[in-house]
Amino acid sequence: MTTTRSFLFLLASARPGGNSELLARTAAERLPDGVSQRWLDLSRCVLPDYVDSRHAVEPWPEQENEESLRAATLAATDLVVVSPLYWYSLSSYATRYLDYWSTWLRGPDGFRDAMAGRTLWGVTAMSHREAEVAEPLVLTLHHTAAYMRMHFGGVLLGNASRPGQVLADEQAVLDARTFFAREAPLARFPYDEA
Repeated sequence: MTTTRSFLFLLASARPGGNSELLARTAAERLPDGVSQRWLDLSRCVLPDYVDSRHAVEPWPEQENEESLRAATLAATDLVVVSPLYWYSLSSYATRYLDYWSTWLRGPDGFRDAMAGRTLWGVTAMSHREAEVAEPLVLTLHHTAAYMRMHFGGVLLGNASRPGQVLADEQAVLDARTFFAREAPLARFPYDEA
């Protein structure tokens, strides 16, 4: 029995309709019929900065939008973090969303077990031409997938420094056409591969 794929696109830019989103939408156009897509703008699903309350006397209360984001996360087979490259890594919106996973991991519903086997992807636009500058972002997503026992589909990179410019990056647009069709292996930490 096969599971119908369901993609959750998590827009994590400070600018609506930015280059990362344009590249993600270009890639999403190639998803097969029958694959559902849900797009959430993390700048509109506001979460306060994460507070680690593991050792606090009183647990940190659930925040507004937290349950809807958790439910959307658990409903997806594929999660796509759509974040521009900010200071060589993820945007604060994306980082804050992943920070909340720390609370969800301690919940009674087995969040980590529920996430195992799903697939994590990334889409980013950056002004640098050298892909190596995005390695911190790629490693953050890869290691998150590895810790959660998820598959990792990689990160689709595009080059842009002005609004809309990513669509002029011929290689990025070409890569977008087949990005979600590529194999997404189970993510593993480098030290686990021995």
